[in-house]
Amino acid sequence: MSWGTELWDQFDNLEKHTQWGIDILEKYIKFVKERTEIELSYAKQLRNLSKKYQPKKNSKEEEEYKYTSCKAFISTLNEMNDYAGQHEVISENMASQIIVDLARYVQELKQERKSNFHDGRKAQQHIETCWKQLESSKRRFERDCKEADRAQQYFEKMDADINVTKADVEKARQQAQIRHQMAEDSKADYSSILQKFNHEQHEYYHTHIPNIFQKIQEMEERRIVRMGESMKTYAEVDRQVIPIIGKCLDGIVKAAESIDQKNDSQLVIEAYKSGFEPPGDIEFEDYTQPMKRTVSDNSLSNSRGEGKPDLKFGGKSKGKLWPFIKKNKLMSLLTSPHQPPPPPPASASPSAVPNGPQSPKQQKEPLSHRFNEFMTSKPKIHCFRSLKRGGATPEDFSNLPPEQRRKKLQQKVDELNKEIQKEMDQRDAITKMKDVYLKNPQMGDPASLDHKLAEVSQNIEKLRLETQKFEAWLAEVEGRLPARNEQARRQSGLYDSQNPPTVNNCAQDRESPDGSYTEEQSQESEVKVLATDFDDEFDDEEPLPAIGTCKALYTFEGQNEGTISVVEGETLYVIEEDKGDGWTRIRRNEDEEGYVPTSYVEVCLDKNAKDS
Repeated sequence: MSWGTELWDQFDNLEKHTQWGIDILEKYIKFVKERTEIELSYAKQLRNLSKKYQPKKNSKEEEEYKYTSCKAFISTLNEMNDYAGQHEVISENMASQIIVDLARYVQELKQERKSNFHDGRKAQQHIETCWKQLESSKRRFERDCKEADRAQQYFEKMDADINVTKADVEKARQQAQIRHQMAEDSKADYSSILQKFNHEQHEYYHTHIPNIFQKIQEMEERRIVRMGESMKTYAEVDRQVIPIIGKCLDGIVKAAESIDQKNDSQLVIEAYKSGFEPPGDIEFEDYTQPMKRTVSDNSLSNSRGEGKPDLKFGGKSKGKLWPFIKKNKLMSLLTSPHQPPPPPPASASPSAVPNGPQSPKQQKEPLSHRFNEFMTSKPKIHCFRSLKRGGATPEDFSNLPPEQRRKKLQQKVDELNKEIQKEMDQRDAITKMKDVYLKNPQMGDPASLDHKLAEVSQNIEKLRLETQKFEAWLAEVEGRLPARNEQARRQSGLYDSQNPPTVNNCAQDRESPDGSYTEEQSQESEVKVLATDFDDEFDDEEPLPAIGTCKALYTFEGQNEGTISVVEGETLYVIEEDKGDGWTRIRRNEDEEGYVPTSYVEVCLDKNAKDS
């Protein structure tokens, strides 16, 4: 089966077919190229997806990824990143092993095809030239034969005519001979050219064209084989990364199997455990007995301290209901307005309205209900410092529950120890460098390192003092945590000789105010009597700082606890801005503070105080 013998007369069709083969190869190259672009795009999207869901460094989100399920998710993201890398490998290998190789081969194939068909056209042109020569000699031979016949007939005619002279007859005879000789020469030339043409034609159809077509056939078969090999390479490139992709998937499965729900539950306990004991039962309070309410161990908050030693505060023997709230803060907490503030007066002059707008009224409810609301509110405040909105976190983390405080202190101690070790390594390096300078003065001046060495030593000493301070706080917390019945916690002021000892933040006892109790007694009278019991406990606490001033636009009669009366045009201090409920907390002097409707005053906040 040879194109040279079977397709000897299909030169043009073979030319079209080979061009089609090259076009198919180029189309396959384009296909592989687009596949590599898809692989790169897919890999890029996978990497972006993995990066998008990675926890941000030094953020709260990063701390939340301590749970095994979150760690497994991080492992999945990392495996997906490696998975994306394998798709990049596919793209790179296809580009280098298929696209580049085939592109070079296509150029070579085009050159070879061009050369082969050039030789074929050259052979065609040669045989066509020989054919033209044959046709030309044939026509000349035919013409000479006809001329010789006419000359012979003319001679015979002249020879038969008796009227023609002998000279004319001789001349006609010579002309006939000449024509006859020319015909013979043309015949010989035609015969020679015919033989040559037959020989060239035989060579053309049996030698030149078969050889050229055979080369074209081999070229086309090589193209087909090369395309098949490229397809195998295409599959092998994918197959080579399958084991690594399988390892990535195995890694995801392994990460999923490493999830430990029990461990995660324990981490939740460690993260949010406060160390406090749950409250005890609440004793029944009999309001049917018209008798004075005296201090009782069975009162509302004492149930939380049953079976525990009575806690003392500030050296006094009796417990307090609110040992961590000053009177004015207690009043605000228990009687702060819950209803929307009244609108400002419609008239231009507030004095036109008798008694001004009414202050918000509260429904009378038992004090115990307010107390329960406070104790069940979230988060539970166990330090009066936490009541100051916007206050800074204490250095000893005393605003946190015991267990969380212990964790924070331990974390701080570990960080300080790492910093100390880092400084010590730096000191050792400087010391070694100084020794080198002492042995080889030409390398540097040893005295130039003394200042740096002293600075590092000073930093180490500061860090050690800081570590000792946090270790002392940690020792205090760890010494108290095992005794679960001991709820008292001391504030960081215990370590500051300038500050007086602070009260315990979890008092369990309360005392009832003296005097008879009836249903008609208002809640505010309860609060007033209750608050006077521990006024002297917290007189030394600094009040909330002023964050600006305000001017009263209208007169406001504060008739409920938690509110304060103001007169139109009066200037007061703002200690707490409107939190969205329509009320602003203000202060007239050291002991008079409360809430007024925000629409009744013109507030001017101090920028520096607000920013801090």
